[in-house]
Amino acid sequence: MLKGLAITPPVMGRISIGRVVEKNGKRLPEKDDQFTITSQIQSRDGWIPHPYDATLRHGPNASKLRMIPIRVLFNDPELNLRSEYCLFDRTNGRPLCAGNGKECRRYSDGQVKSLPCPSPDDCEFSGGLCKPYGRLNVKIDDEDDLGTFIFRTTGYNSIRNLTARLHYYQAVSGNRLACLPLQLQLRGKSTTQSHRAPIYYVDITIRDGLSLVDAITRAREEQQLRLDGGFDQEALDTAAAHGFANGAFENTAEEMVDIAEEFLLGQHGSAETGTKGETTKPSLADKLQNRIEQQSSG
Repeated sequence: MLKGLAITPPVMGRISIGRVVEKNGKRLPEKDDQFTITSQIQSRDGWIPHPYDATLRHGPNASKLRMIPIRVLFNDPELNLRSEYCLFDRTNGRPLCAGNGKECRRYSDGQVKSLPCPSPDDCEFSGGLCKPYGRLNVKIDDEDDLGTFIFRTTGYNSIRNLTARLHYYQAVSGNRLACLPLQLQLRGKSTTQSHRAPIYYVDITIRDGLSLVDAITRAREEQQLRLDGGFDQEALDTAAAHGFANGAFENTAEEMVDIAEEFLLGQHGSAETGTKGETTKPSLADKLQNRIEQQSSG
């Protein structure tokens, strides 16, 4: 295993609630009120849709894809969803510092150092530019036993709800999280901060048509089938934990460019924003860029 390279779950595609579009010669993120499932291949027009995107757009999802049936790979919630406070280099998407509010890994003087993490509000190093960053890996189909689709977000609402659901479902299922029939659910709400415009975030629930007890019963049956077939879930979780710990930061150089484009360089500073065209005040990205320029000139 190559040291310094985080070994992450195999990725077959991406799940997003928006896309990157070209406007006036600039590539900018445009948020949406539905999911989009894409492959890992881009064309001049953006990411190419994955076949699952068309397959799932039927019945209730005919016009808007707002629910995706999934399972997760691991019983440990923190292996399925990795979330942290992260300071990115806004020009290339490279993580400069990542922490959990207690400890952080910071890139400084050509090396990665382990330091205390005071949380974003009290961190002098970030200058207020640190933001939450989460990566969720899920299975959409059983065609590839270990292949996943990744959803990335810098939104508090998604990270908070996904974290709570995964831990709760692990607890009530008796540590059978990987066997539960789940679904990604897009939810919306309005707040004073969003100027009453709807904002959208991602949640995880039990699949439609099943009660929690039904889902747990199916999870018990699925777990027994796996045990009978020799599937070692505990060993899989252990291997994944070692793989994630093998690198200081999870993203590769190629992914950093996409992260910068999707979350850092556009009109919005979060993956969860109002519907397109409704934001009239200066964006968070503009405010952060102004702060950087002020700090540089000072």
